[in-house]
Amino acid sequence: MHGEFGDGYRNYTEEVRQGLKEPCFFISCVHPTHTLFRGNRYRKENQFCIQYFPKNPCRAQQEGNQVAERLFLCLEVIKIQGRLVRGTKMEYEVVDGILNFFVNYDLFVSKELDFISMDGYSEQIGLKG
Repeated sequence: MHGEFGDGYRNYTEEVRQGLKEPCFFISCVHPTHTLFRGNRYRKENQFCIQYFPKNPCRAQQEGNQVAERLFLCLEVIKIQGRLVRGTKMEYEVVDGILNFFVNYDLFVSKELDFISMDGYSEQIGLKG
């Protein structure tokens, strides 16, 4: 986002109780999921909410719509650990003068499996009948 909006906008990832400097973005992952897909592959779904606090509260709807259009373009494809990931399920709304922009970045990851060694363990199974 910095490439699109530059230094004139602050990005926050933690709640700011006071001293918020507009215009700014508050970015949070609101509903991450991690689901076993197959073997050691997992599907991670990450829904982000990007809130935009406008410079001019009197023009919040107009400013929010303009920023949302720019977010659609700059968040369509991002790079995560050297891989290009496409943003999906993009949508937005302006509520109480604040833009709420939602985007998902879903991807597959592989996990190294650690096996527990059972050295010295034996089992006997007997059948009746």
